[in-house]
Amino acid sequence: MKRVYNFSAGPAVLPEPVLKKVQDELLNYRETGMSVMELSHRSAPFQNIIEEAQGLLRELLSIPDDYRVVFMQGGASLQFSMIPLNLLGEGQGADYIVTGSWSKKAVKEAEKVGDIRTLSLKEPFEIPVYTPEDFSPESSYVHITSNNTIEGTRFHKYPDTGRIPLIADMSSHILSEKIDVSSFGLIYAGAQKNLGPSGVTVAIIRDSLIGKAPDTCPTMMNYETYVKHDSLFNTPPTFSIYVLKLVLEWVKENGGVEGMQEHNERKAALLYNCIDESSLFHNPVPEKNRSLMNIPFSTGNDELDADFLKGAKAEGFEFLKGHRSVGGMRASLYNAMPLEGVKSLVDFMKKFESDRGGC
Repeated sequence: MKRVYNFSAGPAVLPEPVLKKVQDELLNYRETGMSVMELSHRSAPFQNIIEEAQGLLRELLSIPDDYRVVFMQGGASLQFSMIPLNLLGEGQGADYIVTGSWSKKAVKEAEKVGDIRTLSLKEPFEIPVYTPEDFSPESSYVHITSNNTIEGTRFHKYPDTGRIPLIADMSSHILSEKIDVSSFGLIYAGAQKNLGPSGVTVAIIRDSLIGKAPDTCPTMMNYETYVKHDSLFNTPPTFSIYVLKLVLEWVKENGGVEGMQEHNERKAALLYNCIDESSLFHNPVPEKNRSLMNIPFSTGNDELDADFLKGAKAEGFEFLKGHRSVGGMRASLYNAMPLEGVKSLVDFMKKFESDRGGC
């Protein structure tokens, strides 16, 4: 069966060499006589897997020595609760910059724990530059969603929070472009977009933010639990961590984060240029805030959008339907999406427009 071009926002396309490696090792991982799915998380082979995964992530992102890398479950959605449970003491609060649907969900969970102040956008698709004066001096941290999967926006410049720790949900663009980890107190990401399959969540935490949870914080919601036990307090998502390690190896073999960024900028430019030059398709995001990963577009006509999606599926382009809250189409161009997939999509878009007389 021919593989399709998978433009899903997540779970997303994985590198084909990684899938083939998984296939090769599925029944017998490195002569253990077992699949990784059968290995004890306490065994030496799995210990090597998780240590290699941590080391690769540190290398690729140039993570400083005073940060810990932990693997958890629950996705970014669980982090919405873990962050305030760990970092907000009694009577304390935090600032949340609301740039889209996922940051709204993060606020909803944080409000159950502490006093949350929200900073909302004046224009829905334009994210301004923030300085320390924008935040409450008493804030325990500032939270952002650095790339908005649904809206197709991103920060073109990260907030300057001064002494206040900056925390970022980077689920949909981690490893896609260079970042300075030392600018953040905590970075977290669900794996199912750029890091690997669903089931594992990565958190990169500065040492100074560990051990702050009150005694009432549940053990499995406390970052210190994962740090003290090297992410092995309980059985972790072993197979997902194994595939994540293979994805990290693939990223390293293909130029690291710098190579991914160059690759992603080429793909995004190709699709954005097609949209901008079209008289049929439209993208609402100002150029400076356009995401490299998630590109929404539409014709402005629901019936025409439906025709486009039907034709695209017939041509082997999957999961292009936009999020139900915004409609239209959305192409997610994560690291593993090949340039050929974007070129083929652009060719189809041009043909679709031509067939309809440039309407």
